Amino acid sequence: LSCNTFFQVNPEQVTKLYDKIIEFSDFSGSETVLDLYCGVGTISLYISHKVKKVVGFELVDNAVENARRNAELNGIKNCVFFSGDMMKLAKDGELFREKYDIIITDPPRDGMHPKVVEALIGSGVPKIVYVSCNPSTFGRDVQLLEEGGYKLLKVLPVDMFPHTFHVETIGLLVKNN
Repeated sequence: LSCNTFFQVNPEQVTKLYDKIIEFSDFSGSETVLDLYCGVGTISLYISHKVKKVVGFELVDNAVENARRNAELNGIKNCVFFSGDMMKLAKDGELFREKYDIIITDPPRDGMHPKVVEALIGSGVPKIVYVSCNPSTFGRDVQLLEEGGYKLLKVLPVDMFPHTFHVETIGLLVKNN
């Protein structure tokens, strides 16, 4: 891990969080997954054995280098990682050059930029699993996704930092037909 990257520090709880991502996603094994704000690739690598392919995007170049190296060290060949600013990638159409079955998004505390939310809605992907460290921005982004035709089916708090007010939230959204 490089010094300017993010990594969850509670291994017991992060395993529970990532298991919930798998449960909410209900993978069949044939999915191509977009992992937005993928960091050093921990979610991508954790789910890699359950899906056909994972494509991760992250702003921090060092984190992307770490994700690629972590995939290599673990012999994982169905994950690819790219660096770039999500808002710019969304605006330029770069995020959706490929068709995805599921999007997993784990944005920073500020949540997703409205242009990124707009791009997710425009992609028409059937399922979004949203992981958030800020209940306020989670609520704001979910409201925008619901206005764009998604429905929040499940939401679950995960206490990553016991005895503090910080909580991770995971939500499952599906596209209305």
